[in-house]
Amino acid sequence: MLTIARLSGDEMRARLDDLARLRIAVFRAWPYLYKGTMDHEREYLPRYAEARTGTLVVAKDGQQIVGAATALGLDEEGDFVREPFEKAGMDLSRIFYFGESVLLPHYRGQGVGVRFFEEREAAAREHGYREAAFCAVMRPESHPARPADYVPLDGFWTRRGYVRRPDLVSTFRWKDIGDAQESDKPMVYWMKTL
Repeated sequence: MLTIARLSGDEMRARLDDLARLRIAVFRAWPYLYKGTMDHEREYLPRYAEARTGTLVVAKDGQQIVGAATALGLDEEGDFVREPFEKAGMDLSRIFYFGESVLLPHYRGQGVGVRFFEEREAAAREHGYREAAFCAVMRPESHPARPADYVPLDGFWTRRGYVRRPDLVSTFRWKDIGDAQESDKPMVYWMKTL
């Protein structure tokens, strides 16, 4: 029986290692191919617990966290995430940024992804934000690691009311599985008016 809960502050802080393990496990797959480490995760994730608007939504099977989604106000995000919005002259105080959304494969197709969006959108409204945004990695269709049966999530996001914004792109850096060095990854944003 899956349960969904929204955490913040100390409750969130207590589950950051669970989120880190999920990120490393789920993001290993296409299209992220992320070769993460707990050290990097422990540097990256506390910002959600420290942010005034930091939000963590968890899916639990009993006491085990099997999925999680994060969010915070774009005005509390780092420069590389804010940059395309600032260049476009957008008001960051109106936009709630959805970070990762990770769910173990066995639990997919049960409505958890929809709940992750609903809970983060509710948090955005509670904090006074009027828009939501998230980004997704752009990989070439000819990439050798792309599975033949891969179906992008674009349709799911569109059904949730999000619009792809090719004019808003950030560059994130991480080490792909099998690579010795980090490399730049273009990340395109999707947005929705709440």
